[in-house]
Amino acid sequence: MSKKLFANTEVKLLSKNKYVVKVSNKSITYSFEFKKKFIEEYKLGKIPRAIFEEADFDAEILGKKRIQMASRRWRKAFKENGELGLKDSRKINSGRSIERELTDSEKIKRLEAEIKYLKIENEFLKKLDEIGKGRCLNKSEKFEAIKSTIKNHGLKSMVKFLCAQAGVSRSGYYNYLNSEKVRKKKEIEDFKDKNLLLKAFKRKGYKKGARSIRMILENDFNVVFNLKKIRRIMKKYGIICPHRKPNPYKNIAKATKEHSTVSNALERRFKQGIPRKILLTDITYLTYGNGKRAYLSAIKDSCTNEVLSYEVSDNLKLDIALNTVKRLTRKRFKLDSECLIHSDQGFHYTNPKFKKLLISKNIAQSMSRRGNCWDNAPMESFFGHMKDNLNLKPLKTLKEVKKEIARYMNYYNNYRYQWDLKKMTPAQYRDHLLLSA
Repeated sequence: MSKKLFANTEVKLLSKNKYVVKVSNKSITYSFEFKKKFIEEYKLGKIPRAIFEEADFDAEILGKKRIQMASRRWRKAFKENGELGLKDSRKINSGRSIERELTDSEKIKRLEAEIKYLKIENEFLKKLDEIGKGRCLNKSEKFEAIKSTIKNHGLKSMVKFLCAQAGVSRSGYYNYLNSEKVRKKKEIEDFKDKNLLLKAFKRKGYKKGARSIRMILENDFNVVFNLKKIRRIMKKYGIICPHRKPNPYKNIAKATKEHSTVSNALERRFKQGIPRKILLTDITYLTYGNGKRAYLSAIKDSCTNEVLSYEVSDNLKLDIALNTVKRLTRKRFKLDSECLIHSDQGFHYTNPKFKKLLISKNIAQSMSRRGNCWDNAPMESFFGHMKDNLNLKPLKTLKEVKKEIARYMNYYNNYRYQWDLKKMTPAQYRDHLLLSA
């Protein structure tokens, strides 16, 4: 049985006794004088309870068990060490050992330990900076840094300190260590998936983003990965798809001025669900070789995103636009009866010869408002993505440029799956619409 606890009123009453050094609800400390008095009285044949009561202690408050245990403890201590055994060896009864002056050798060892501690701290913080290189570290990287620091210096006692320096929890660190087998298994699986992703990423020689990779895996490899997994693996192994960064300083004017003779008949109604009805056209420049320039004119089906006709030239004469339309009409496919071609207000498209050619081919004309690129956004976007994928700098001649453009157009129309086309290529989506019509 455990000793009884003292009530607050009992603590207050006991503390008034001259033989009490310290008392709390759980314990009581007696003075050396009372212990010596107790032994002397006990030798005379008095019972413990009587000795306590003669010293003004209330035996009911102390309890029978507490008195018996104190009596047994003091008699044993006196028998083994005499009066010295009755003395309290604890400093002010706190249980702490008395501090002593350190020797010179001990002071040197303490200073050496502090220097080593500071050196490890400095190395650890430097390691975190090197791993991060200006970016925020993830938890796994921090845990690995802690693990290697502890292993290199053999200081398991520094886990708490290093975790605090890295801003992670100790429990998280130990969980990381305990899950090493699971991580290794996942690492093997990720490596296999990475190789499969790279096959899709490099397919047909053009780099791709997560959506394109997902569609290629599903359509060409019969493998279904979700986008989160693809992006995680791409980030983990540094598989980067080049893409243009928007210019935050570019101001796009909200132009509203239409052409004097050709209105903006399209009004950005790009998707009308009918192939070869709404055509978009534009001209862009291509830099190749040592600063040489070529020019690309293209006509794109706004509904299916398919490039229907294009022309590559080394100059910007009117023929580049005329030849693009002529190539379009020489194709075997038939244009929609309400076919309309939309362009900007460039001099090629305002030229009377161009207008006359469209009339002869029964194609209506529409023009963007002056300076408003959003009116022909799909065409601008196509040229932008194309330039992201093409590397024309190594090419030396216009013939090589034409060959590379032909290869890209074939890839774009027949092999580049697009998310907004029900994950089909432009050619597949065109056939899908024609069959369902």
